[in-house]
Parts: sequence; C-alpha cells; structure tokens
Amino acid sequence: MNFELSDEQKLIRETVRDFAEREIKPKAKELDEKGEFSIELTGKIGELGLFGMNLPEKYGGQGLDTLSYIIAVEELARVDGSHAATLAAHNSLGIYPLYGYGTEEQKMRYLPQLCTGEALWSFGLTEPGAGSDSRGSKTTAVLDGDEWVINGSKIFITNGSSELSKGCTVQAVSETRDGRKVFTTILVEKDTPGFTAKTMHGKMMWRASNTSELYFDDCRVPKENLLGEVGKGSKIMLSTLDGGRLSIAAMGLGLAQGAFEMALAYANERKQFGKPISKFQVNAFKLADMATKIELARNLLYKACWLKDNNKPFTKEAAMSKLYCSEIAKEVADEAVQLHGGYGLMKDYDVERFYRDQRLLQIGEGTSEIQRLVISRQIGC
Repeated sequence: MNFELSDEQKLIRETVRDFAEREIKPKAKELDEKGEFSIELTGKIGELGLFGMNLPEKYGGQGLDTLSYIIAVEELARVDGSHAATLAAHNSLGIYPLYGYGTEEQKMRYLPQLCTGEALWSFGLTEPGAGSDSRGSKTTAVLDGDEWVINGSKIFITNGSSELSKGCTVQAVSETRDGRKVFTTILVEKDTPGFTAKTMHGKMMWRASNTSELYFDDCRVPKENLLGEVGKGSKIMLSTLDGGRLSIAAMGLGLAQGAFEMALAYANERKQFGKPISKFQVNAFKLADMATKIELARNLLYKACWLKDNNKPFTKEAAMSKLYCSEIAKEVADEAVQLHGGYGLMKDYDVERFYRDQRLLQIGEGTSEIQRLVISRQIGC
C-alpha cells in the first residue's frame, strides 16, 4: 500500500489551497451574509481548470483521476462550503451523467462549455414529495411526435437558476410502448418554453451557492434530448449519486480540516488562567480526537477514490465515506465552536459559518440514514 500522493496531486492541492485562500476567503463572509452567488469567483474556478477536470481533453477536461478532483473539492471546502458545493454539484451531478450516458453529439454540444465555467448544468432528481424515495418522482414526460412534453417540478437543485445555468438533467416518469411506467432522463435547456427556474432564498447554509426550484409546464424538448435509453433513468441518476457521494464526502473532510485548523489556532492564542487553553488537557484531548477523526476520514475517502480509479466496485465505500466524512464534519465543527466559546457564536468568526454549512452534509445526496441503508445492503443484510 502506498499512501503517497503523486507530484501532480500535491501540486493540485497547493494550487487550489492558494486560490481558495487568496480569492475566496476574503469574500466568503460577505457573500454568505448577502446570500449571493458569485459569477466572478465561479468563472475563476473555471479558469483554474477545476470544472470537468476528470474529462478527456477532447471535451475540454484535463484527464485527471478521481482523487485529484476530490482533493480540489476538499481544499475549497477547507475555506468555504458554498464554492465547494458549486464545484462538486457541477462536476459530479451536472457533468457526469452527460459524459457517462450522453451521445457523442450531446457530449460535444454541452461538455466543452461546461468545462470552462461559462455555463453550469444541474441534476433534477429531488421533488417536493420525493427526497430519499427517488422513485417517488411525479414529474412526467410524454412523447408527442418528435418532442417530449414534461410536467412537474423539482426542488433543492444546486446550480439550477443562476445566470450561468445552462440546463438540467431531469428524471421523469414516462411510458414504454407496451404501457409500462418507467423512469427516463431528459436534457432540458434553460430557455426552453414552459421551463421556469426560481432561486431559493433564506437558507441556513451554503448561502453563496445557487439552490433552485424548477417547474415544467407543458415544457417541450426535442426527442433527441433523451439521455441514455427510455426506462434507464433511475439507473443513470442513482449511479451518478455513487460518484457524487465522494464529492460530498470531500466537502465534509475539507470542512472538518478547516474547522480543526481554526480551533487549534484559537486554542493556542486564547489564554485563560495564565496559559493558552490548548495546554489544558480537556482541550488538548478534544483537538487530538479531532485530528484523529479527520485522518480516518481522509484515509477512507481516498481508498474509495482509489477503488473507483482502478475500476473496482466502490458503492459501499462511497456510502461509507459520505456517511463518515459528513458525520465527522458535524462533530469537528461542533467541538471547534465549543473551543471558541462565545466567540464561536459570532459571525465575525468563520467557525460560525462552518458550523452552519456542515449541517447539509448529513442530508444532501442521500441522508446519513440512506447511506446506512446502502451500506447494510452491501454487507449482506
């Protein structure tokens, strides 16, 4: 077993960390306060080459491995969850289905612009009445001549309604020729008549990322916008979530790392009873436990990435990584606030934002309960 990162992976970590510290950190607090999605910073993330970094060069990507991408997400999350969410959702949920299941014509039509950051693509799975039960979708798609007619709605869709949003991969209920109800995925571009995207406000977390409600009212798209095959929609969406779990895990890992570093710095600086509070065993042990949990989370996640990159089954490890990293983010962020005391509850301190941002990680892209369900099935329950 070799745990050493390649020189290229080390360079990616250094480059993304420097970018996050220099470009995102000075603006993160203000963007969070305003609940504002930054087109400027998203463009810069694209210029850095982080969108579509796993794709072949012919589509505008860099041909990098999964771990390189996960390190990039981790380093953005170490500074700000909102921008890490923009990257993770676009790459794992937006780009992946197009690359994995699209025709060559669809790939060449969409992927090059999605890799530059000039356009974003979203993943239309969750509905008001279909969250963990993804097969409870009520959105319908009926083939009428050479067009699909879509009706229904989606909710909590990342990157669905910003100025950069180009379109969405939508799961809908359709019928086969023999009348069976099946799930089918269809590509819907933003300016299609009958398609409305509305930005959701008032979020507790990821306030600088774009979250949307999508509405389809007799929305007509060409028959050629079918992604994959009729009836394969659920398979496409759920296989996409396997890879998406790795990026959410990376967000949990990065957030935990950032919160830990804040807590350690504060504990070494803050003095009580004549010495830094890090010198008190109760606090030193908190920090030791935090560091240990982060190390365990990183090893589990990186192993899952290794499995994926080596074309081995990784569904179980992806679910484990998503579960463990998101739960560790919660624990570490909570202890980081505790170490800051009253100051940790003030918006002047970044740890307050981290405490809020971590909460979505146990919900998005499959709740912790769903991850345990996936794991239990994988181990033979």
